[in-house]
Amino acid sequence: MRIIGVAILIVCAIIFLLPEPEGFPILEYHQVTDAPLDPDFEIYNVPPADFAAQLDYLQAEGYTTITLKDFMYAVRGYRQLPDKPIVLTFDDGYADNYSEMLPILEAHKMTAVIYVITNELGRAGYLTFDELKDMERRGLEIGSHTSDHLPLTELDDTFKRRQVRESKIYLEWSGLQPICSLSYPNGAFNSKLEELLREENYLTAVTGEAGLNTLETNPYELYRVHIRKPRFGLTEFKFRLWKAEFFAKLRAL
Repeated sequence: MRIIGVAILIVCAIIFLLPEPEGFPILEYHQVTDAPLDPDFEIYNVPPADFAAQLDYLQAEGYTTITLKDFMYAVRGYRQLPDKPIVLTFDDGYADNYSEMLPILEAHKMTAVIYVITNELGRAGYLTFDELKDMERRGLEIGSHTSDHLPLTELDDTFKRRQVRESKIYLEWSGLQPICSLSYPNGAFNSKLEELLREENYLTAVTGEAGLNTLETNPYELYRVHIRKPRFGLTEFKFRLWKAEFFAKLRAL
């Protein structure tokens, strides 16, 4: 066991000494609220004061938020990314994304991508279509988190296609701009899903695997680091950003 521990320390030291990796992070959020939540969901919430502090830090570090449509414009050569881009994503489509998160985001002149479970829209605690349309008008990108938030890798081909197709159609026919991005429910994905998403006219998809993204990253397997409820303030947030860099270095070995 001691030999294994020493080997792990050596590998970590080597990774730490590697040059800074190229690429930008995508952050995965869920809720932003001070309201009491079910203990099982508390870990997925970042209180508003903590969220504001995180955005303050990102601004101080020179980050500029972009959407995944911006990313794809850059991939196809239609525009350039800023010097230090970052993508903020919010999964599930909770109502506090509009009431609590959006004012903080706008105060920092930032943008984000909101991934919604379409069969939850309008229900208690979730966004409405009017709120989604207003968020889009205010510069945010809306994406799909499928119709029912079922792990796509566990579904048969027919039901899998329905989950990604019907959620996209539902949002677009309700007056939103073309839906180009998907967040894999529970982060579950495999190589077969890329073909399906291409056929259904998606351009990007985000995973739950930590890392950094470049213009060469597979757009259907974009790396993303989860931002949980902080127990140690900004120190924990900085660690999450470092985690994305660490895994990018690890893949470069």
